[in-house]
Amino acid sequence: MDTVRESPGTTTFRGRPVTLLGQPVQEGAPAPDFTVITPDMAPVRLSWAPGAVRVLCSVPSVDTPVCDRQTRFLAEELGSLPGVGLLTVSADLPFAQRRWCGTAGQDGIVASDHRDLSFGLAYGVAVKELRLLCRAVFVVDAGDTVRYARYAPASDEPLDHEEILAAVRDCL
Repeated sequence: MDTVRESPGTTTFRGRPVTLLGQPVQEGAPAPDFTVITPDMAPVRLSWAPGAVRVLCSVPSVDTPVCDRQTRFLAEELGSLPGVGLLTVSADLPFAQRRWCGTAGQDGIVASDHRDLSFGLAYGVAVKELRLLCRAVFVVDAGDTVRYARYAPASDEPLDHEEILAAVRDCL
């Protein structure tokens, strides 16, 4: 069995250094595949939007203010760009994500990695100490190459939304 790479102190959660599990993703590398579960319990993989630019966000929980704001902002901004798909992944249970979707008026943009941390390990965002995901954003082009990869130094702080949008536009 393969050992899982550990990256201690790469990010913090509520001011405390945490250990990330999995292989960090690099710009220019092929995007790793994964399997996550929608709020309706359907599996979703990297290929969910073939031929599209995909924005993959990992967040600790869609029920937190920073994660909620980031997900809503990106959904609003990316929704006007043809050929772009958004998927926000957290380790929240699908039932909690369904509740968030109803409250936020957002469907089809969140998925759960609670079962086996497939996304978290593939993208190096699984937090060992908490079984959550850290905050990160990846932009994958239509050819399945990672064109943008940012890991937040603190999981409770947002990433630069304008920088993310610029990376998406560069792929169109």
